[in-house]
Amino acid sequence: MAVFIMKALRGMVSGAVSEISSAVTGSKHVAVRENVLAVTRDYISQPRLTYKTVAGVNGPLVILDQVKFPRFAEIVHLTLPDGTRRSGQVLEVIGSKAVVQVFEGTSGIDAQKTACEFTGDILRTPVSEDMLGRVFNGSGKPIDRGPAVLAEDYLDIMVHHNHFTHPRIIYTPELNLEPIFFLIVMCVFQIAAQICRQAGLVKKSKDVMDYSEENFAIVFAAMGVNMETARFFKSDFEENGSMDNVCLFLNLANDPTIERIITPRLALTSAEFLAYQCEKHVLVILTDMSSYADALREVSAAREEVPGRRGFPGYMYTDLATIYERAGRVEGRNGSITQIPILTMPNDDITHPIPDLTGYITEGQIYVDRQLHNRQIYPPINVLPSLSRLMKSAIGEGMTRRDHSDVSNQLYACYAIGKDVQAMKAVVGEEALTSDDLLYLEFLQKFEKNFISQGAYENRTVFETLDIGWQLLRIFPKEMLKRIPQNTVAEFYPRDSKH
Repeated sequence: MAVFIMKALRGMVSGAVSEISSAVTGSKHVAVRENVLAVTRDYISQPRLTYKTVAGVNGPLVILDQVKFPRFAEIVHLTLPDGTRRSGQVLEVIGSKAVVQVFEGTSGIDAQKTACEFTGDILRTPVSEDMLGRVFNGSGKPIDRGPAVLAEDYLDIMVHHNHFTHPRIIYTPELNLEPIFFLIVMCVFQIAAQICRQAGLVKKSKDVMDYSEENFAIVFAAMGVNMETARFFKSDFEENGSMDNVCLFLNLANDPTIERIITPRLALTSAEFLAYQCEKHVLVILTDMSSYADALREVSAAREEVPGRRGFPGYMYTDLATIYERAGRVEGRNGSITQIPILTMPNDDITHPIPDLTGYITEGQIYVDRQLHNRQIYPPINVLPSLSRLMKSAIGEGMTRRDHSDVSNQLYACYAIGKDVQAMKAVVGEEALTSDDLLYLEFLQKFEKNFISQGAYENRTVFETLDIGWQLLRIFPKEMLKRIPQNTVAEFYPRDSKH
């Protein structure tokens, strides 16, 4: 049975605008008027259809029958017999049938007594600069006992919101998209928290307004984490004073799995508003993307789609790309989005579909190694499988230092040779090694101890890191540094160590 519910609020809101305009003046008048106009602009006045024709429930999906003109991605409100309201989205339309994915889960849904209201609108999230310093659940609802956020706009979470300026995305050197592939859960959470503590803008010019601390924000989305981890992130942000610049989205392990489908998109939509309308430089951290992929597989299995590798849907590459590629800059705006997705490698397998497809999409990766962690090296980053495809455009004279690229290449080469020597030592013994092999072995040990290892609250600059690199390279004679030009060696090699 369909019931037409007409909601005509435009006239009422227009009257409210005129009354407010005559009651307030100055900046307060402008602020109130903008908020009321936002409601007017985003409200959709059209008939809503309510059905009680639930044909079945399958996992996170509800199948509705005898639906008139359902639309793909349309938002549906479900009212359970006890009065509980849940939200869902139309995933598939087959004639008069509609498949709806319920964000809060399908437990307790009665096929005969559940009422489903089709809103005629897509999924939009309220956004505002006041979201900074607040904590939301995976559906975007405040859970920090604070007041409701007064929305400045309502944005579609499924699209790139770069229509405020020229539609072309411009990737600049200071922006990057690097996932963290990790094996040790708590260790990578500590790394993520440290990134949030120390993240900031590199001042390359005298543009104080563009590179001030107030112009930097962090959007942190956690998916499938337990209560202890959620409490760790929240308390760490509050203790180090960065909470005022953080917008936190938390999807807990006991929350509905299907909610993880929209959590990263809510976070990215909020980040795009802060970057492209508020012109802030936004760092987005998404953890754990493996939980997101598992939720995607669950929905695919419920829809009885043909599975791909290890049961994941064949469109997972495209789906992940719609998330990872929402980073960069928009021409004509000062704001930017830097994205760091974090994901688990099941069974320490980097060829698993999740890290494998992620590596194809992103511009680099940071590999957290279990063996380094067991040797008490923090952060346990294995530099050999780690890479950045954009690094060459963001280093050098005018950005970091002109010897940056050469030092990086030489350190990589020496560390790789040191690893080979270490493996050979385990076979033939240290006595069979040459003098050069012993130098590489010494470099390997000091590189992991002095270069990779860093305190949890140590904020090391790029220039300090380069100086440490030169200290390690002085282990070798100049003739062995074949990846650095002679003029660069002559300038930096003789310098005295500061430590």
